[in-house]
Amino acid sequence: MNRIKVEKLLINFKTLEKFKYFKEYGNQELSMLEDLESNMVENDSDSPFYGIYFGDNLVARMSLYTVKAKYDQYFEPPQDYLTLWKLEVLPDYQGKGYGKALVDFAKSYNLPIKTNPRINSHGFWEKMDFQKAHYDMERDLGENPLIWLPEGVEEQEN
Repeated sequence: MNRIKVEKLLINFKTLEKFKYFKEYGNQELSMLEDLESNMVENDSDSPFYGIYFGDNLVARMSLYTVKAKYDQYFEPPQDYLTLWKLEVLPDYQGKGYGKALVDFAKSYNLPIKTNPRINSHGFWEKMDFQKAHYDMERDLGENPLIWLPEGVEEQEN
């Protein structure tokens, strides 16, 4: 198998077209189309979108946002962390390591990571060493976040 390469996706109309293809397969809440449209200012804007191509086809994607330490309500010591959103692999490419490659890419920043998993995806996240955050009604607002802790980082006490 070829080495899987994660690429930063440009914010442009070509990427927008590739995202439309995902929307046909994924759940409405997984569509990054609206995020892309709201961020589309110019082609070289700092993009939060990452993807994996197989040939010319975008087959896996995610968005990755940095949250500043002053807003950290999850990790001890408080620090910048990543929020991983909307990870999706097209059905024909699932089970081939593309989702893992995206998560490993996010982990390579060596910052804590928070995500809100899709229904029925908890097994995947457990394999990626994510754990359930202790639920805080005010902080989590009905979400059930999972977190990944790099060495030397713990979950904050409620």
